[in-house]
Amino acid sequence: MLGEPSSHSISVWAVGSLAIVVGSAIFFGFLTPAATAMATIGYLMTGVSSFLMTKATNHINALAAFNLAAISTALVLLGPGAFSLDARLFGRREIIIPEGRVDLVDDSQEDSALD
Repeated sequence: MLGEPSSHSISVWAVGSLAIVVGSAIFFGFLTPAATAMATIGYLMTGVSSFLMTKATNHINALAAFNLAAISTALVLLGPGAFSLDARLFGRREIIIPEGRVDLVDDSQEDSALD
């Protein structure tokens, strides 16, 4: 099997290598949104291809792939963590939540209408 290269074994090695690279990038927090977007696309393709097969046992694998796609979509939306390489390279972003109520209406327009 390893002695003669076939198109199937080459594609399996290519997909496996890509999965290792994407998983390593997610683990270290390097280009997290891009890496998790690639993982999401891969999981969705795996889930859809499992549903197209005729064997009933493959549907469990498809549901697991869709579950992993949902998790990686959440990771895309959350972004990298504070101790990731992205935070080191591009800086940390801190979200400041105001303590009081913030009015979205500009009061200066109301004052000029009264004059």
